[in-house]
Amino acid sequence: MTHSAPGVMTGDPMIGSDRVEGTSVYGPNGEHIGSIRRLMIEKMSGRVTYAVMSFGGFLGIGEEEHTIPWNKLDYDPSLGGYRTDITEDQLRGAPTFYREDDYRWSDRDRERELHDYWKTPYYWGI
Repeated sequence: MTHSAPGVMTGDPMIGSDRVEGTSVYGPNGEHIGSIRRLMIEKMSGRVTYAVMSFGGFLGIGEEEHTIPWNKLDYDPSLGGYRTDITEDQLRGAPTFYREDDYRWSDRDRERELHDYWKTPYYWGI
């Protein structure tokens, strides 16, 4: 997925990370499936690599969090949020290893597992 339609630009092309956090995410049928909790940014390149997405729960209780490769999200101005082809069932089966206290984001094998699950290219190979 791309982050904007070719030749289409509405409003400012940049957005602060604090404005992305909390933004709704909609599934293939336009149903609200969650929201962006935080962004993961590669330190050296400054590239956004992942969005940590929360879904489920009520008022923060019982929420699940999953790391989604950034290229799985496409901003949709008509929704005021991000659209994805990810379903709630896929989220339920997704790897959740990033929540481990000792998780090291430099573990490429674990990142490969994440990208392979979501069928996305590795960000470090583009």
